[in-house]
Amino acid sequence: MSDTAEKYGKSERPERSGKSEGIEGLGGLEGVEPEARERPLWVEVPARRPRLPDPVRTAAVRAVLLMAVTVLLASVAFLLTMAKALLAFPAVIAAVAGIVAATWAVLDVWVTRQVWNQRHGVVSEPSSTARRLRRERRAARRQERAAQREFGRIRRR
Repeated sequence: MSDTAEKYGKSERPERSGKSEGIEGLGGLEGVEPEARERPLWVEVPARRPRLPDPVRTAAVRAVLLMAVTVLLASVAFLLTMAKALLAFPAVIAAVAGIVAATWAVLDVWVTRQVWNQRHGVVSEPSSTARRLRRERRAARRQERAAQREFGRIRRR
């Protein structure tokens, strides 16, 4: 017990009656077991795929933003063209430039991802079973070559 609880003669945890302390009639926690009352609000589930590396993620965010701006520019250009406004031509030029920039940004994501995988990717090492199979094949080839040499020697005699 804490000092204040001892002073006032109260325990730290309030005594609970059978009813829940809430608004009655809204379905309290009477029949709920203590474990269920204490459970967390959510359970974190591990991701299926690992998170993208930082340079790839920044390139992807940049590409998405550029694509969003390009869609906006194309919509404005379309509406201005339909309204036969004076700004339709500059808006179409801006939309075409946005399409070029968005395409470049998507290619940048692809190249950045390839470069990251090359520099920091998983080092491919053959498993022990693959090594064993390769050794067996090499030994069989050696024996075959040795048998052919021996056969060639016998034939020459």
